[in-house]
Amino acid sequence: MPQLTYLEAIADALRTEMRRDERVFLLGEDIATYGGAFKLTKNFHEEFGRKRVLDCPISESAIVGAAIGAALNGMRPVAEMQFMDFVTCGFNQIVNVAATTAYRWGIGVPMVVRGPSGGGVGANPFHSRNSEAWFAHASGVKVVCPAFPADAKGLMTASIRDNNPVVFYEHKGLYRKIKEEVPEGEYIIPLGKAKVVREGKNATIVAYGSAVHFALAAAEELSKEGVSVEVVDIRTLVPFDQETVLASARKTNRVLIAHEASLTAGFGGEIAARIAEHAFEYLDAPIMRVAAYDAPTPFAPTLEKAVLPNSEKVLAAMRKLLSY
Repeated sequence: MPQLTYLEAIADALRTEMRRDERVFLLGEDIATYGGAFKLTKNFHEEFGRKRVLDCPISESAIVGAAIGAALNGMRPVAEMQFMDFVTCGFNQIVNVAATTAYRWGIGVPMVVRGPSGGGVGANPFHSRNSEAWFAHASGVKVVCPAFPADAKGLMTASIRDNNPVVFYEHKGLYRKIKEEVPEGEYIIPLGKAKVVREGKNATIVAYGSAVHFALAAAEELSKEGVSVEVVDIRTLVPFDQETVLASARKTNRVLIAHEASLTAGFGGEIAARIAEHAFEYLDAPIMRVAAYDAPTPFAPTLEKAVLPNSEKVLAAMRKLLSY
């Protein structure tokens, strides 16, 4: 299997699906001639033509609206937000139209809204937001946040083939940072299946996206002290694989939840509630969370580091959790 970066794996999924299904097409800002802000769609227009790789005006609402219209007419559009911060401009189209159409008319809206999210790269408050919890609260939308290249490819393929709208978050800090073997050709990971990425017995860290890597680093450090930490990557927020998370909580009796989005009303709160509701009697300590402060992501590197979670903060929280 080839070694691909996170960015290359997503591009491979898009290319593979476009070759397989002529209904799949891309639309977004500067994705054709320029190849996208991060060059994820570089040379796509040369292979697939201008009718399937569409450069659009700077209007996220129009991009999402066009994607919805195409999906309702039998196409499978993949709409890129140049930065997921600006998905807010298409929010109404996603949550009030795409998310509700199946409920209102019994017609699916097979479309993907994808783009780079997250901080840690000095991209300022306008290009660093993690907004996945907003869409997790909008019934009718599926939400995906992969942490690894192979998962990114498999989950993107599943998202394109899904008959419901999917919002697909790609952490920009992972685009070129990690590389691993990725299956060639068609590769699918079903939505709603979490993965235990590290087995353990003394405590569990539940995470997604960039926080999975913070969790793994903390778990590795604790292993040097004889502490065995299990790490669960939920991979998709909606559908949420509750059973895998509960099984780990019942096994280790201590749970920490980590994500890069702000703490208050973050998806970690939902995970904590599910564990408290269904596995409370198995817990030997309070459920703990590590997340960003409730503040916009600063531009200054020192302030950004202070606001966002990292492996050191996860490690410190784990030490506190293990002290109970």
